[in-house]
Amino acid sequence: MGQLIVRNLDDELVLALKRRAARHGRSAEAEHRAILREVLAEASEEPSFKDFLASMPDVGLDEDFVPPRDMPRDVSW
Repeated sequence: MGQLIVRNLDDELVLALKRRAARHGRSAEAEHRAILREVLAEASEEPSFKDFLASMPDVGLDEDFVPPRDMPRDVSW
């Protein structure tokens, strides 16, 4: 199991973490793990680009997306 050391935290932040941990009946370290787990679980719920594209409505015809083509031009050498 990995370890994480976080340095240079503001005293107010540490105190807030300890108070939150006390409200939840766990240690500051356990609270820190819970916060990380919660936040990172939310981040993993973001849809992938593939899911985003699949969620787009199917409107229009393929012809609507064909780029216009210029007529062929004579090439001079």
